[in-house]
Amino acid sequence: MSVELNKKLNDSKFTRWMALGVVAFTMMAAYFVNDVMAPLKTMLEGQLGWGSTDFGFYTGAYSFLNVFFLMLIWGGLILDRFGIRFTGKLAAILMVFGTALQYYGITELADSNSVYFGYKAGVFISSVGYSIFGVGAEVAGITVTKLIAKWFKGKEMATAMGVQVALARIGSQAAYTLAIPVAKSFHLDTPVLIGLVLLVGGLIAFFAFSVLDKKLDKQIKDDKTSVDEEKFSIKDVGAILSNPGFWLIALLCVLFYSCVFPFQKFATELMVSKYGIDADFAGSIVGLPALGALILTPVFGSLVDSKGKADNIMIIGAAMLIFVHLTYSIPSINGWWVATVLMIILGIAFSLVPSAMWPSVAKIFPAHQLGTAYALIFFIQNIGLWGVPNLIGWIQKEFCISETINGVNQYDYTIPMLVFTGFATLSLVIGLLLKVANKKYGYGLEKANIEKK
Repeated sequence: MSVELNKKLNDSKFTRWMALGVVAFTMMAAYFVNDVMAPLKTMLEGQLGWGSTDFGFYTGAYSFLNVFFLMLIWGGLILDRFGIRFTGKLAAILMVFGTALQYYGITELADSNSVYFGYKAGVFISSVGYSIFGVGAEVAGITVTKLIAKWFKGKEMATAMGVQVALARIGSQAAYTLAIPVAKSFHLDTPVLIGLVLLVGGLIAFFAFSVLDKKLDKQIKDDKTSVDEEKFSIKDVGAILSNPGFWLIALLCVLFYSCVFPFQKFATELMVSKYGIDADFAGSIVGLPALGALILTPVFGSLVDSKGKADNIMIIGAAMLIFVHLTYSIPSINGWWVATVLMIILGIAFSLVPSAMWPSVAKIFPAHQLGTAYALIFFIQNIGLWGVPNLIGWIQKEFCISETINGVNQYDYTIPMLVFTGFATLSLVIGLLLKVANKKYGYGLEKANIEKK
């Protein structure tokens, strides 16, 4: 009888997975908006006059405020101080506002001749909106990650994180698949408008989740058998930064994701220019990693939960990235089927590393430091997400223009792909160092997540 009285909401398998499903919709909408402009690069250049440097500036803007104004770090401190519900609502509101501003930039300012800081008004305002959206999306990401660590502690944590990532990838896959056909059938700005509507739904979904989370907090507080969680203090930042595991996870994160997300922003054009794939179909191929993650991330997460071996899984994923980008860089390999197979392999790597990496953070740090730890890791990740698109855009402009057709530049992607190969190689080195540190400091990354009763 006492066991029943102490049963909490997250002890119910149905309830905790239902709660995850609600917040996963918010992240699904966020991922849709994040990726929906990527397939439109060529159309933006042809219809709105955006060059590669403009597109690189816009893509990098996602992380600008997070990097240079430390918004992610502030978000992590807010999360640990004020909790999941407040931070999640704030993040969702920022995503809606930023996307609305982005939509305004590519509609009302599309024909404006005004110039801000060297960029056309439409480019600059869209980038400002995308940057605000980026703050909300990244803070939402750390909030949902801590939320899962809270609701699935001692349970299927890695599986839950994998499912959340997988569901979010549906948003990415939909963006890459639908962006060009929808833009051609209606208008260039229509895909962004669809994303804005989805985000409003995501905001409502997070408010609904907050009702459940508030009830869980009350149950935890009333449960006499629960151990009081230690409160976060500013001194914890020093403890996080002095932990070798933090730096290894953070470096692996920034290098790995710099090989995936920035690459995908340019990959539709790569599919068309090098492999001769029709533009309407190219986005679907670029979206294959998201589709693979939908299927495989929960599978690999379940493996980490039951068997462990997170360190080995991260190493394998990094090694696969090297193979993918190196093969893309070879000019003589230009068959469309090769491009497709490589995207599938990228999808497997894209499933392996996150399914092992994010649950590993919850092993390295105590619960009251998790929000700030995730925020600091996301902050370092955002340095790459800001810098790499700008780097690739500059490389394309300076070294990779092969010809110009009807005012639209065509690009050779050999050098950019070698740059991505270099980042992937460094991520493998960091993965090997993390394995060594795990043995030295006893993080337990090789152990299963599910606690045996």
